[in-house]
Amino acid sequence: MKSGLVWALTLLVCASPVSAAQPVTTSPETSTGKTRLFVLTDIEADPDDTQSLIRLLLYANEIDIEGLVATTSVHKKSAPAPASIRYVIENYAKVRDNLIQHDPAYPSADTLAGLVDAGQPIYGMAGVGEGKDSAGSQALIAALERPDPRPLWVTAWGGPNTLAQALHTIRATRSPQDADRLISKLRVYTISDQDDSGPWMREQFPGLFYIVSPGGYGAATWTGMSAVVANFDNTTISNTWIADNIQQGHGPFGAAYPDVAYGMEGDIPSFLGLIPNGLNAPDRPDWGGWGGRYALRTPAREETDPDGFTGGVPVPPETRPIWTNSDDRVTPFRKSDFGVAIAPMDRSYSGFRETIWRWRNDFQNDFAARMDWTVRGPAEANHPPQVRVVTPARIKVRSGQHVGLNAFGTTDPDGDSLSYQWFEYPEAGTCPATATFSGADNLYERGFTAPEVDRKCELHFILRVTDKGSPPLTRYARVVATVSP
Repeated sequence: MKSGLVWALTLLVCASPVSAAQPVTTSPETSTGKTRLFVLTDIEADPDDTQSLIRLLLYANEIDIEGLVATTSVHKKSAPAPASIRYVIENYAKVRDNLIQHDPAYPSADTLAGLVDAGQPIYGMAGVGEGKDSAGSQALIAALERPDPRPLWVTAWGGPNTLAQALHTIRATRSPQDADRLISKLRVYTISDQDDSGPWMREQFPGLFYIVSPGGYGAATWTGMSAVVANFDNTTISNTWIADNIQQGHGPFGAAYPDVAYGMEGDIPSFLGLIPNGLNAPDRPDWGGWGGRYALRTPAREETDPDGFTGGVPVPPETRPIWTNSDDRVTPFRKSDFGVAIAPMDRSYSGFRETIWRWRNDFQNDFAARMDWTVRGPAEANHPPQVRVVTPARIKVRSGQHVGLNAFGTTDPDGDSLSYQWFEYPEAGTCPATATFSGADNLYERGFTAPEVDRKCELHFILRVTDKGSPPLTRYARVVATVSP
């Protein structure tokens, strides 16, 4: 997210045993391991790239970062700033000894510094073509060519022309079969279109996996990160919260986190969905997660807010289906002072930004806890619950069948008390009707009755487990039920 746009977006125990459900041999595509990530950033166009990079490095134990490339964008048309990436890594170096007390998987600062490169100091497609390779585009091709079966995620926080150049070179220098093999490994998420190379890539490489909200920033899913939501607690995106939980009293890494200028960390939705938290399913953007939920479709040009703020990037019609905006209907839950511990609010919200902000308090608290890790030992800081679900991750049920969902055995590494919530995520599923739950909302074991259907479809159930540490931390599990008539 960039440039001179300032906006305000306000916008009981179950009756049947678990064995009643027939397990399937496969499991959901929920991320449980590390993903590979290559970052393109127009750092210094806006303080939010520095903010986002600080957060990203706190997850470098759980994401394999393979490139950090400084680029241009419509808001920074020349002079990529790799030195600013190195500055963040230098401050990471000052706290890494503390971080590895929590997880020895945190990479060394030298390893991270060795990943820093720059793209062409030229805006957009003017920097793409024969003879326009850069250290950044060459590093990206080298990452793709590594004998690693995992996909390579490329996230563009600014202009993506370094990726465009890599694709141009691959097509020009590889056989069609080899080019297709390399391109099939790519997973791209760009924060809107911040130069004119995004539409070119989507047209020229129709098989390229691409997540984007094209057009005006007002029509972008990523704005749910900092959207101020009416009649909702927005505390965790306030400047006071940032100061208290990130910037102050958290050593040199927290002190390096700059104040908000145009919007808070608009870039982080591009990698939030890669964090292995039990909810995220990177290769299934339609399943939803911390980074939002997206549908594979061809958006109409008018819905992309083509006359809204784009930084001057043209908004052509899309030429093929892409992963783009999709709506969720969200009824937030609140804590109750008496009786059942949680209860739904008396209003619901619908929209594409909701696919991100519905999880916002969870991922903001997670960020705050990791910043604590930079200055506190393991006995003084909070760590997330370890979720265990007895129910298989995929189950088969029949219309009208009653089935149990059971999370017995879930634990917390710090010995904290745990709160539970099982709920259905209708938008992630394909059934025309929802399930009927039995039992209170906050039981670790609940039952549901499958709806009557006339065709096979899927229901998605999410378990949300939150500890009572400080800050409270949340992890999830997902159960996918295939319902047959």
